[in-house]
Amino acid sequence: MTTEVTSPELLTLEELTNRVGMSVRNVRFYTTKGLVPPPIRRGRSGYYSPDHVARLELVQELQSHGFTLSAIERYVAGIPADATPEDIALRRTMLAPWQADQPVEMSRGDLEKRVDRRLSDQDVDILAALGIVTSIGAERYQVAASQLSIGLGLLDVGFPLEAARAAAEVYTQHGREIAQELYDVFRKMVWPVYQESGASPETIQAVVERLKPLSIASLVSAYEAGMDQTRRENIAARAKRSGDRR
Repeated sequence: MTTEVTSPELLTLEELTNRVGMSVRNVRFYTTKGLVPPPIRRGRSGYYSPDHVARLELVQELQSHGFTLSAIERYVAGIPADATPEDIALRRTMLAPWQADQPVEMSRGDLEKRVDRRLSDQDVDILAALGIVTSIGAERYQVAASQLSIGLGLLDVGFPLEAARAAAEVYTQHGREIAQELYDVFRKMVWPVYQESGASPETIQAVVERLKPLSIASLVSAYEAGMDQTRRENIAARAKRSGDRR
């Protein structure tokens, strides 16, 4: 009788479930869905690597943020096949919410009580386009409560729905670009430094948490500077056109 020799990094199914706090049934379900690769075969036994651990922990993180199974599948499909466990762990770290206030779940009635007014469907659509409320089905919403007063002020001055939707598209497009660029900075310039020093994932998480307010403040400053520059350029262009007509 021979004894199978495995890498110290490989885990049995039982060790994996204990490590990530997930049932055997769920591990197998996520494997069939392609969210994690099949176990590594050693004879008749299956083993799991740090890649399996990282991907299962990512699935758990996505679930904690309210991602549906189909949304998780789309997210995981975008991860390169050759991504290392460290790359996946960094993605999980970057998923932590960047807003200071967590959204509050409310019914339509709760929302109207909170703002002390009736909201038309268009009002809700505008608030949704502005990113202040997010429908989670059955007249229930995730609400950025700290932003409600700003949204109500825009409703009071008749902010157009189409403008809110167009602005949301701009925010979404450029937000994704900024997020990808910041992720690349972390992956190429931050993560390797801490990895070489033997820093724990908790240390990386702490770094991200401390950078959040600075990053947000920097984005706001860049936005304000850009708006000022755009306004000056537009004023100069109008003045030039006016002068040319004379």
